[in-house]
Amino acid sequence: MKLWESDVPGYRSEYPGEPPTITPYLLEQSEPHSAVIVLPGGGYGGRAQHEGEPVARWLNRIGCSAFVANYRVAPYKHPYPLTDAQRAIRLVRYHAKEWNIDPDKIGILGFSAGGHLASTASTHFDYGNAAAADPIDRMSSRPDAAILCYPVISFGEHRHHGSMVNLIGENPPDELRNGLSNELQITPGTPPTFLWHTADDGAVPVENSLMYASSLRRNGVPFELHIFPKGRHGLGLAEGDPHVSQWTELCEMWLKDIEFIGSLSVPSRSK
Repeated sequence: MKLWESDVPGYRSEYPGEPPTITPYLLEQSEPHSAVIVLPGGGYGGRAQHEGEPVARWLNRIGCSAFVANYRVAPYKHPYPLTDAQRAIRLVRYHAKEWNIDPDKIGILGFSAGGHLASTASTHFDYGNAAAADPIDRMSSRPDAAILCYPVISFGEHRHHGSMVNLIGENPPDELRNGLSNELQITPGTPPTFLWHTADDGAVPVENSLMYASSLRRNGVPFELHIFPKGRHGLGLAEGDPHVSQWTELCEMWLKDIEFIGSLSVPSRSK
């Protein structure tokens, strides 16, 4: 499903890849239910398939409709990945009644650089433009919950350099670097957040999650943080690791605790 039917902001036909899309994994439920937009990682240079559809299927099993976002990556730079993530949130909210989704229970989930994008959407949102000609642009882009999995958060000391270069360049101005170091951008309006990381992550230092959680705490934002002692970067659902794979159960309990989902798990409808 295209994020824009026409006139995609900043679209360059000479760049590789198709215009940005979302792939829906919708549930059939009798009552309005929650939905989560999934942002696979890939260093802002690609999108890892194992962090897309398998994650959407897991979300279906715990009672969420899911949407995997095919957001723009390099050679596109900021703000276009964020523009795509915000549009995905607005689009799902706009179609909430049609898809039987609760417009106040639209979350976002991201892995690695997708976690950076999810945290950027969580800290750089707006409530829509009531005067916009496009009715989708009248919708809020604020997610109601965020799930950040071994996320890139900061472009400071503990940055993942490749993600920064792909998004904002090798030597970005301090204002841009700090503006997208999302541990510095949290406010009391940032949505409740679940984070997990492994302590020995060799690609994205665990300090990224620690700094974000500390800032959430200072701003009074509800959060849950899990640090597993061992595990390589990019585990996704971590189904081959009996320790780290517990993150999905922990996340499901957290989503219930914040009343984002109920106790009913149901099968998915076809895409």
